[in-house]
Amino acid sequence: MTDTTRMQQPAAAPADFDQGVRRFGAVNWLGMRTLATREMQRFLTVWTQTLLAPLVTAGLFLLIFTLALGDRRGDVMGVSFLHFLAPGILMMTVIQNSFANVSSSIVISKVQGNIVDTLMPPLSAFELVVGYLAGGVLRGIVVALAITLILFPFIGLWVQNPLGALVWVVMGGAFLGALGIVAGVFANKFDQIAAITNFIVTPLSFLSGTFYSLETLPPFMRAISHANPVFYLIDGLRASVLGVSDSSPWLGFAVVLASTLAVSALAWWMFRSGYRLKS
Repeated sequence: MTDTTRMQQPAAAPADFDQGVRRFGAVNWLGMRTLATREMQRFLTVWTQTLLAPLVTAGLFLLIFTLALGDRRGDVMGVSFLHFLAPGILMMTVIQNSFANVSSSIVISKVQGNIVDTLMPPLSAFELVVGYLAGGVLRGIVVALAITLILFPFIGLWVQNPLGALVWVVMGGAFLGALGIVAGVFANKFDQIAAITNFIVTPLSFLSGTFYSLETLPPFMRAISHANPVFYLIDGLRASVLGVSDSSPWLGFAVVLASTLAVSALAWWMFRSGYRLKS
């Protein structure tokens, strides 16, 4: 081969630029950590709205039911009604805040037109999902700790299984956080995300055994409740806090895990395909 021929051959691409290979490794840990940190700083910056307000709301729920019913309600599943109610209110607050943290972040970025700042960096669809979920789960954990440490002592309630309770809080934050990604990507304006919150998230949390035991429901309504993953979140947390539950916590764990993986897979596909993200 002559020198002229050799000069016409294209230079080999460096290994770092081979298709499918990223120079920072298979997983962009720095990028994921940066996205998770940004999502965490979002709710810590406005802590009166994102942390104090849910604490006050949960306290008002407990206060209103105490004043309205007092001791007249009687025990539920062998525990006082107020103690029965507390884990459900805690989980309801966790999932609502986890959903709001993720969905609002994405919708605000889309409305303001700066979603490209999140999509342009070298982050895969999986890394985007994990980064957003980290913010939602962390907000749920902080809210749960605030309610447990501040409100529970006032009603004389102590967590029987703290590690189990933490697992259920993380599961709740992950499931609703993944649902928040799907809702945030789907919604193009605040009206749409408000509709999803009002007609999907709120009914899921209210009609899931938060304020009642499934034993009091007719068979048809009980079957519908068993199809609701949020029921298993509340029931599992109630089992960790009180030691009583409507169903097997292991069954609930399997249902919630499968639901979380399914919704997370949908969120991954949305980021992967650019669904409602690319104009």
